[in-house]
Amino acid sequence: MTPPPTDPLTPERILEATEDVLRRYGPAKATVVDVARALGVSHGSVYRHFRTKSALREAVTGRWLTRTEQELTEILHASAQTSPAKLRQWLETLFEAKRHKAGGDPELFATYEVLVGESSIVEAHIRELVGQLREIIEEGVQEGEFAVDDPAAAAQAVFDATARFHDPAYAAEWRKPAIVAEFTAVSDLLLRGLRA
Repeated sequence: MTPPPTDPLTPERILEATEDVLRRYGPAKATVVDVARALGVSHGSVYRHFRTKSALREAVTGRWLTRTEQELTEILHASAQTSPAKLRQWLETLFEAKRHKAGGDPELFATYEVLVGESSIVEAHIRELVGQLREIIEEGVQEGEFAVDDPAAAAQAVFDATARFHDPAYAAEWRKPAIVAEFTAVSDLLLRGLRA
């Protein structure tokens, strides 16, 4: 018999438990029953919050991606920095966040690579990131720091040019000793290209 839960069952608790289960078993073997067992509830209780296993997995992926978005949003709204400094910090933060996730929790990172491939939420995440870049570039144009005719196109170009430093497909390269110098060279080049 499953012991009664000590805390109320919330979506957040379910997502935390799901991360632990995915870390332990991987995406192929993890089940909703495993999540329920970890929480000390029936699998029906989990389904009351997430109607399907797919919905639960998508919510976990969204939670993981949202953490990065929130960190980057803080930079976006930092008014004390110039736009070039803000853009550099934004790119560095994205790179470090992805490197940290890949190196600090490799089991969960590998799981997320699988889940991200299954989820439509990634497209929304990319739109959010490119939108944040556009805001920084627009601000730079207004300040006279950047000379860009189309901030949306420039934002997409910056995102694409730095893909090697944030796309999980390149995670194996992030352990190379020269990767930080390579990132700095690309960032410097992009910032020079945007300047007025």
